[in-house]
Amino acid sequence: MLNLAFSIYDLEYFLLILVRVSCFVYICPFFSMKNTPRRVRIALSVFIAGLIYTSLTPIDPVIYDSVVTYAVIVLKEGIAGLLIGLSANICSTVFTFAGAVADMETGLSMVQLMDPASQEQISITGGLYNYAYSMILIASGMYRYLLGALADTYVLIPVGHVNFNASGLMETAVVFLADYILIGFRIILPIFATMMMLNAILGVMAKVSPQMNMFAIGIQLKVLTGLTVLFLTVGLMPKASDMIFTEMKKLMVSFVSNMM
Repeated sequence: MLNLAFSIYDLEYFLLILVRVSCFVYICPFFSMKNTPRRVRIALSVFIAGLIYTSLTPIDPVIYDSVVTYAVIVLKEGIAGLLIGLSANICSTVFTFAGAVADMETGLSMVQLMDPASQEQISITGGLYNYAYSMILIASGMYRYLLGALADTYVLIPVGHVNFNASGLMETAVVFLADYILIGFRIILPIFATMMMLNAILGVMAKVSPQMNMFAIGIQLKVLTGLTVLFLTVGLMPKASDMIFTEMKKLMVSFVSNMM
């Protein structure tokens, strides 16, 4: 006969696991798409929490003496899940930043699209980069790494033993912001360099032939040249995505180490 009995301690322990997992799924890339039904995300969170609970042996019991203390533990678990998911999510926004800068250079910055995955207005190039990045994330199996990293955090940070190192988290965020801008400009460097050369050529032509309307010609040349360079450099997306994945892994490890 199947025995489904469990103690109140088991329920409390499972709920703490569910809090961290659900907060991670809420903000983590690919799992947090806005066009995914909420019921699906809730069911996925419960399923992942159940798998982690069945394979996890409690190292130390969760000790609390009041409802307020238990609420504080729940809050810590939720923040831990959000920080782990945020460390992966903010790396994904590098392509949005790169696409916005690229469209600003090519003259397409006024054209905005509604991204169904994030429910936000993004540029054309940013949308192209995001869709390509999402496809590479699925094809490369990076989503499995994210789930595996979440499961490993329960070994490094047992349930109810989350300790935040505020100075370490702040230092990690500041260092990442510098890398964020650097990686974004490395992605769009071909477009940026080509637009600089085109602006220099248009400036020389404006001095040589002042009777020509370089403003009207320049707008069309920038759009045509930008789309051509974008088409020629789309093959570099796998390498750019691999660079983002590496940065994502480093940031997740750094965030987790500052919560141990």
